[in-house]
Amino acid sequence: MTPQEISMTSIPHTHLIPSSAPSRGKVGMACLIFAECWFFAGFIVAYLFYIGKSSSGPLPREVIDIKPVLVNSAALIASSFTVIAALRGLARSNMGSFRFWMLLTIVLGGYFIYGTAMEWKGFIVDHHLTISTNLFGTTYYSLVGFHAFHVIVGLCLLTAILVLSLMGHIHVVRDHLRVELVSWYWHFVDAVWIVVFTTVYIVGMRP
Repeated sequence: MTPQEISMTSIPHTHLIPSSAPSRGKVGMACLIFAECWFFAGFIVAYLFYIGKSSSGPLPREVIDIKPVLVNSAALIASSFTVIAALRGLARSNMGSFRFWMLLTIVLGGYFIYGTAMEWKGFIVDHHLTISTNLFGTTYYSLVGFHAFHVIVGLCLLTAILVLSLMGHIHVVRDHLRVELVSWYWHFVDAVWIVVFTTVYIVGMRP
């Protein structure tokens, strides 16, 4: 046996097999999303528990206009598809496409926050509904506000990525996974909104 063969046989077998373990980044983001799910679950259960238990008005069906909320929701859900398109552009090293779709994602998310702010303005100014008015106000602002906070965090991350790409600091090989992990967070925020929307604007509208 030649010295080369001896050195090869001395290498542990595990070193010859590529590792299939997930990256620490993916595990970390998955754990974060899992933990956040429990926080949202708590707010959602509280909202469902207190439906119809407010001793005074205004009540959900008296103040909620679902039409603009549907438009806001469509914008947020559409942003999941635009962030996918941005990732595809990055994977192809097409920075122009990446920046365009990333900017559109930010615009759609920003529109959602604007729509939420306008809804809250109507509740507070026109209907005098604040977080301390009644149980509906407390649970509504807590749940929807908690989600809006997560959207804002996601928008800050996406904006930072876009700015870095414009400065030439985003590179496909080095940064694709990092951008992908931020997209996971954004998809999570979008998916949670479907549950929040169903809870507040469909189930919560019952008499």
